[in-house]
Amino acid sequence: MRNTTLCYITQGDQVLMLHRVKKQHDVNHDKWIGIGGGFEGEETPDECLLREAKEETGLTLTSWQCRGVVTFLTNEPYEGEYMYLFTADGFTGDLVVCDEGNLEWVSREALQQLPKWQGDDIFLDLLWQDAPFFLLKLRYEGDQLVEAVLNGKPLQI
Repeated sequence: MRNTTLCYITQGDQVLMLHRVKKQHDVNHDKWIGIGGGFEGEETPDECLLREAKEETGLTLTSWQCRGVVTFLTNEPYEGEYMYLFTADGFTGDLVVCDEGNLEWVSREALQQLPKWQGDDIFLDLLWQDAPFFLLKLRYEGDQLVEAVLNGKPLQI
């Protein structure tokens, strides 16, 4: 299992999303996801978040919060992840071109219609409802969500 961060940067009712269309052999190809990535060396979750935000967006985060941990499990060939899930509502700087996909500000309403992982809807709903810190397990077989467990309780999927 690897450690990663995933962050949703907000500005009013807009969310900065990354449309993953630039890399070949990308498990997230053509999906809309938040920004983030894997830990390097002995990084802490917030250190990884700040580095990834700067690298992928050009933005320096000034206000952020860890909202939960998502255990993302899938069948081979992909490794499972512990994803530290963040929201951020303060930043400085200007957006840059990202080599992993296209960055775009999207309304929360429009985000519901965009292609993303099925389980993303679960934690996005929790984020938008300002749910307290949570633990979420998402198990996939291919692109199909087969199990979701929130704070130890199975969810209907």
